[in-house]
Amino acid sequence: MAVKISGIDNGSIAAKKKICAGDSLISINGNEINDVLDYRFYINETKLLLALRTSQGKYKFVMIKKDEFDDIGLEFETYLMDKQRSCKNKCIFCFIDQLPKGLRKSLYFKDDDSRLSFLFGNYITLTNLTDAEAERIIKMHISPVNVSVQTMNPELRVKMMANPKAGESLKYLQKFADAGISLNTQLVLCPSINDGAELEYSLNELAKLYPAAQSIAAVPVGLSDHREGLYPIEPYSEKTAGEVIDIIDNFNKRFEKENGAVIAYAADEFYLKAKRQMPNAEYYNDFPQLENGVGMWALLKSEFEDALREIKVTELNRKITVVTGEAAYPLICELVNMVQNKIKGLSVQVIAVKNRLLGSMITVSGLICGTDILDAVKGLDLGEELIIPPNCLRSEGDMFLDDMTVEGLSEKLGIKITQNGSSGADLLSALTGGI
Repeated sequence: MAVKISGIDNGSIAAKKKICAGDSLISINGNEINDVLDYRFYINETKLLLALRTSQGKYKFVMIKKDEFDDIGLEFETYLMDKQRSCKNKCIFCFIDQLPKGLRKSLYFKDDDSRLSFLFGNYITLTNLTDAEAERIIKMHISPVNVSVQTMNPELRVKMMANPKAGESLKYLQKFADAGISLNTQLVLCPSINDGAELEYSLNELAKLYPAAQSIAAVPVGLSDHREGLYPIEPYSEKTAGEVIDIIDNFNKRFEKENGAVIAYAADEFYLKAKRQMPNAEYYNDFPQLENGVGMWALLKSEFEDALREIKVTELNRKITVVTGEAAYPLICELVNMVQNKIKGLSVQVIAVKNRLLGSMITVSGLICGTDILDAVKGLDLGEELIIPPNCLRSEGDMFLDDMTVEGLSEKLGIKITQNGSSGADLLSALTGGI
């Protein structure tokens, strides 16, 4: 297989060697290049022999000498250089199956690509992985690998994922651990299915992979209002959420006594549902599972408090509105009260946005849409600026889940809209107008 080169950086080694956009890269030092992982691995040699095919169909070889980690200036159309691999599972808890109709096509794509685990931290199920691909991960020492485990019970995993390969693919966890590949693991918990005794079993089995198994995140299943015809799953209650936290706490006590470390964490949402106090920032060590909503509350609060201690302004004539999801509303209110107590004249209105697109059980800020924000704030005195959450827009940064743009929402409300950054310091800066 050959991958097409889309561009050449000006002044780069590739430009000096007269490699052109439109040429196809076939191999490096005799190693076939199929995707970005091959390219990144083999490009680090100090002596390279590139086999290329020109846009006219002619073959040529280019010899390059460089420092070990120097780039040579090739650009490709996509990170993967070929098609993204889709998920072959039919998980009973799959959130994409719960999306309403009529959203943009890209939202319905289910990815399960091991390369994206390395490149962007995506979680994969391993069911798409072949033995050859597992060997390549080991050869290239691609680490960490982020895995959606759900359960370490092979039979239950097959049932939950509706894939006969789901149980067998757990073998790769041990294979990677034996090769020194670090693992971050995720358990999407469904009440009375893979929690309780099954959760205890999964935690104990994953503990056997330590120290390769660096972290375990327990995340509650997300349930939208669009589950017609899907597997019946109940939401977590205050009682059942508390039981999950207790199982993880008891596991951590035993594990820390034996290994001097804590590796299992319940997502913030479990603490909110259980109405229990959130752990402090120190509990989460280096926050290995932030993308799974583990420790986000504690980190944001800690960062905000640190930034607030450094601020010198004591008075500010500013009136603004902040919107957030229902889950984060209590925390944002707490942080806003802190800064208003310190800075006179700063008036901040906090609005919790109900998720009407996906349903009342979806309370996270990252899934609120433009129409729901519009409904929540329309007719209110918003002040001079509206601050929106950092994660409610697509990666390009201009469109909500329902395809409303920031510009469109701004025009409808007649107000400046600012997207808050992801840290506590960013939030403080947004509240104070960047002073």
